[in-house]
Amino acid sequence: MIIPIILAGGSGTRLWPLSRKLFPKQLLRLTRDRTLLQETILRVKGASDMVDPIVICNASYRYIIAEQLREIKVTPHSLVLEPAGRSTAPAVAVSAIMAMDMDPDATILVLPSDHLIPDIKKFHGALGAGACFAGRSRLITFGVVPNAPETGYGYIRKGAKADCLCDTRHEAFEISEFVEKPDISTARKYVGSGEYCWNSGMFMFRAADILREMETLSPEIHNACCIAVRKGVADNDAFLLDAEAFAGCPSDSIDYAVMEKTRRGVMVPFDAGWNDVGSWEALWGLGEKDAGDNVVKGDVIGRDNHGCLVFAESRLVAVLGMNNAIVVESPDAVLVAERGRGQEVRSIVDELREEGRKEASRHNKTFFQWGRVTLISRDEKMVVRRVTVNERSAAMVCTPVGRVLHWIVADGEGILRKSDETVVFKNGTAMQIDPESEAVFENCHDTPLVFMEFYQSAAGDGEHFGGR
Repeated sequence: MIIPIILAGGSGTRLWPLSRKLFPKQLLRLTRDRTLLQETILRVKGASDMVDPIVICNASYRYIIAEQLREIKVTPHSLVLEPAGRSTAPAVAVSAIMAMDMDPDATILVLPSDHLIPDIKKFHGALGAGACFAGRSRLITFGVVPNAPETGYGYIRKGAKADCLCDTRHEAFEISEFVEKPDISTARKYVGSGEYCWNSGMFMFRAADILREMETLSPEIHNACCIAVRKGVADNDAFLLDAEAFAGCPSDSIDYAVMEKTRRGVMVPFDAGWNDVGSWEALWGLGEKDAGDNVVKGDVIGRDNHGCLVFAESRLVAVLGMNNAIVVESPDAVLVAERGRGQEVRSIVDELREEGRKEASRHNKTFFQWGRVTLISRDEKMVVRRVTVNERSAAMVCTPVGRVLHWIVADGEGILRKSDETVVFKNGTAMQIDPESEAVFENCHDTPLVFMEFYQSAAGDGEHFGGR
């Protein structure tokens, strides 16, 4: 049994304004109709011995990830919620503990959820080789055969060839060393030598083996994670780690905590078009180019542009006479930058955070267990939002002092239950929810219910829907 462990945390600040702290890049549809998270989960289907995944993420992503899993008809073995980010080593430890409960002899495949790998056949071949070595109690990391002197990736140096009794044609190597992201001249030397691979951040090992190594090499992480799982609680379709125990866990990557220290490490190189989609420049390189070498997505009109990336998410974007430019439009922010400076976008995000700007972390959508709320407009007088209620779902609304909610149904049909009446509403129905009142709205059908919400702005506006 091989259990995919999908690491769905991370912030992806270099892809701002589409990627935000509370809506990171793995949840975006950047290159295809599916999100990077969905592509990652579907990529392992068909590989030998794979079972349903364990998905581990920050608690803030719970409902959007659950929705994306439903879209691709995948039911995870567990959706594990971290109360705080602690990097990859604790995530791997927690997942290995839970995998041991499923099968004491289970092998786990650790996958970041924000990568692209176009050649699935070659990828599965590398997984097969990794499984052979993992079965012999080796700890596997997958190295990407480099095609350029990249400075944005860590590197792994090959040691001696690693032998395996399995019938695999895939080469594997002992790990000589992990090295940090190099400068450009060093990166050129690495690639030219043929001795280095990029560090993909993907791993495979038997759950029992990685836990044994963590207990020896990183006992504080091991012990804190054991307690966090033991004291954790199931909550509907998710598992909540114990907040106090996990908060006390050191934050460290699995590379530093184990892989750089262990004597059991093996690197399996592979060449399958891997890309970590780490910048707008990377997306330009991946995209389909027009006659002017431009990559365009959304409602865009362009004239006399060359080498540009233009993304329009919510409105028409017109670009004229630009060379090597990045233009990314979202409902509440627009980025215009010189192509080649995409790595510097994170400095913009840092400045937004210092100023306390919501655009650093939040999108215009808020997700709940029952659906989502999309902010359409907000000014000093009025807030307008679109509320989408999932099929067969319900939620509570509690209006604060002084706020009157006005709803107009745009699509679907539902029931509103107030203290003194029950109202059936459908397309075109208008309703009013008075201040300091409670009501439950319910979608009893197999299609979404959508209504528009209007209310007067007030200082310190908070969310009035329950069930988040």
